[in-house]
Amino acid sequence: MKQSKIQSIIESVIQTIIGLVTSILIQLILYPIMGIPVSFKQNLIITFVFFIVSIIRGYLVRRFFNNKK
Repeated sequence: MKQSKIQSIIESVIQTIIGLVTSILIQLILYPIMGIPVSFKQNLIITFVFFIVSIIRGYLVRRFFNNKK
């Protein structure tokens, strides 16, 4: 069964939100260990940029494979 475009975007957003939370937590631990001086605000901005890119990427990949069926 094919996935609708709205189902694709919902799936992409949910997966990306899970990745967003994971990413913030990992960065809060990893940056200090590596000696990278990043404020919490900077961390959120960096994560948000990757969040948006990830939603778009996930949607496009899902639509590509959905259309191949």
